[in-house]
Amino acid sequence: MLYARKLRRLRPRPSRRWHLDEVFVSIGGKRMYLWRAVDDEGEVLDILVQARRDKRSALRLMRKLLKKHGAAEHWITDKLPSYGAALRQLGANRRHVTGGRLNNRAENSHLPMRQRERRMQRFKSPRSAQQFLSTHAAIYNTFNIQRHLISRRTMRQLRGDAIDAWHLATCAA
Repeated sequence: MLYARKLRRLRPRPSRRWHLDEVFVSIGGKRMYLWRAVDDEGEVLDILVQARRDKRSALRLMRKLLKKHGAAEHWITDKLPSYGAALRQLGANRRHVTGGRLNNRAENSHLPMRQRERRMQRFKSPRSAQQFLSTHAAIYNTFNIQRHLISRRTMRQLRGDAIDAWHLATCAA
């Protein structure tokens, strides 16, 4: 938890186009929903584990995002009505974008979470899932470098920066 907080402080500010999506996970035999927000560069902004998939849960995620990162330029979602209702309540429905494959950035961000879930042999409780996934997201953001977009030399430099950030966060703890 402490490592994740320090790593988040070292990260640059996220972009203003946010992709929101939800996926169900089985936690302790119950179906729970994992709400996730990702910026347009693939950085995980926030994760929220909820029992429901309704306007109230969407609103909770959005308020958490606004408190942490400020206003968004665009909210990109799938066509779940909960997002539209929550954005109308916030007064940001003019910035809401849906349709097509626009939300693939958020859909693809579920893959690392599913891999971790398999390795851990499922999550045991909503609280432990929330805590683990929030911490994992901060570490993942630090070390995730989109290799196909950069040269080998630049990738080495970025990897070195990530390791320096990790040492800074872990040594001072």
